Amino acid sequence: MTPIAAASTWLDRFFASYYVHRPVNATFIGVHEHDHRLPDLSENGVGDKVADMEALLDESESTDERSLEPVTRLDLRLGRGFLRIQLGEHRSYHFHRGNPSLYTGEAVFGVMSLFLTDFAPLPARVDAAVARLQAVPGLLTQGRANVRRAPAAWTERARRECTGALVFLGHGIDALGQAAPGCGAKLRHAADRAAAAFSDHAAWLETDLARQPSDDVGCGEELLALYLRHGHFVQREADEILAYARVELERASAGLVRGAADLGAETPTEAASGLASVHPDVGHYYDRYREIWDEVRTLAEEHALLMWPDSPIRYVPRPTWAREAAPYLYFLSYRSPSAFGGPPTHDYLVTPIERDMPADVQRALLEENNDGVIRLNHVIHHGGIGHHVQNWYAHRAASRVGRVAAVDCASRIAMFCGGTMAEGWACYATDLVREHGGLTPLEEYAELQSRVRICARAVVDIELHTGRMSFEGATRLYQVVAGMSPAAARVEATKNSMFPGTALMYMLGADGIHALRSLTRAREGSAFTLGSFHDRLLAYGSIPVTLAGKLLTRDGLASGNHAG
Repeated sequence: MTPIAAASTWLDRFFASYYVHRPVNATFIGVHEHDHRLPDLSENGVGDKVADMEALLDESESTDERSLEPVTRLDLRLGRGFLRIQLGEHRSYHFHRGNPSLYTGEAVFGVMSLFLTDFAPLPARVDAAVARLQAVPGLLTQGRANVRRAPAAWTERARRECTGALVFLGHGIDALGQAAPGCGAKLRHAADRAAAAFSDHAAWLETDLARQPSDDVGCGEELLALYLRHGHFVQREADEILAYARVELERASAGLVRGAADLGAETPTEAASGLASVHPDVGHYYDRYREIWDEVRTLAEEHALLMWPDSPIRYVPRPTWAREAAPYLYFLSYRSPSAFGGPPTHDYLVTPIERDMPADVQRALLEENNDGVIRLNHVIHHGGIGHHVQNWYAHRAASRVGRVAAVDCASRIAMFCGGTMAEGWACYATDLVREHGGLTPLEEYAELQSRVRICARAVVDIELHTGRMSFEGATRLYQVVAGMSPAAARVEATKNSMFPGTALMYMLGADGIHALRSLTRAREGSAFTLGSFHDRLLAYGSIPVTLAGKLLTRDGLASGNHAG
């Protein structure tokens, strides 16, 4: 077998193994052969998964790469990095042996994932949901067998997920059953069994596991280094990145104070409060998302910032079957479309505001979802030039890993290596719109706040996982330095502690893209254009920004491999 054929065969086996052992991820990605299954995290199931990964890793390291095309070498490198990180996670206490939220999240989103898009006729998706609901008791039992102690915040998150699951399995399933004539009874029966399992599991979390709290929220320097080297593909040591993040945090914080004074406010909180008053009325609320989306697209086209793809998005109220459960879960307004077989128009699920709500509830929701939040978060960062445009390019990339790595799954993206491009580009996109006059002064100030939080996340990520900062210290930093409420600070610290290296994605990615743009501009001189640079960068898909930079600098991919 030639090296090219061997590499292609290896990648086929790599992805087949990935989907077999991660069936819920497969559903989100758009691979539906495993829609009836939940992951097997029993001792035997984990053993099979580890054995598969070790065999794949051993085989990949003996591959002769000299005759391979750059994109194939890239995928082999990313695949090896993924396997090394996954094996490191399985050796660690941090994941299937220490995180109860892993089990509750996979169980509830294993079912929800089947109803977020109409990828198949509803009766077929109901059959898959019934099979997954029947598997819920087994998965939760595996969780109780595997997790003997956990940080209190992780147990608390799992308890909230149980609450959300029980709400979904009640009114949510009833709503889905009404939409599926002839299927409601079997769906209801399977949901009742799953609900009983969630109730038992919640009781265990509240008693047995809550009595075994752990202060061990850091993954350790060795595993963190693995994320940096084989996930983000950065050569800098953690301490060097930390020093940079601290300098950037200090600079951003100083800018926040100066910006407040420029706006005539005494504190950053006072300066930012003006955003809440600029919002649509109830009757215009849903239309406002589309209006701002159109404004941002027009700005991008007028300034030739990139090729805006024909990838329609529709801002719609969160579906009734998910409304009550969503606040308890990792239920995203924007989830990346499936890499394979996604719908022609993607639904962005916004917070519902109804005309019959009490006036004070309407006002609070409108202030929370004001024009600035709609523009910065729901359009630029997520639903427009940020994630949605980047996902379109990624799903058409030459890199097989780059197509799927940043798809949103039950609790994190499909592959860690997709993070710096996905989150980095979304943060960079807001800078891009600001540079071209697309933000109001208050929105620009809100972005200063975002920069403070991005840098604070990077500091926490490294200090928490190297054991230099406690969980309580992380929450204090978020409150004091980043201006978060106590509740928001605790939620952020919980995510940071559960998923090492993830909070670094934003700073490393955005700053990496800015640096790459400067380098490319200097190299290309008068031939440089922003639109060409962005199109070429995005064409590599959801791969580490560092590796995309090397390919772009070396012209590693021919222009014919660009998306479009």
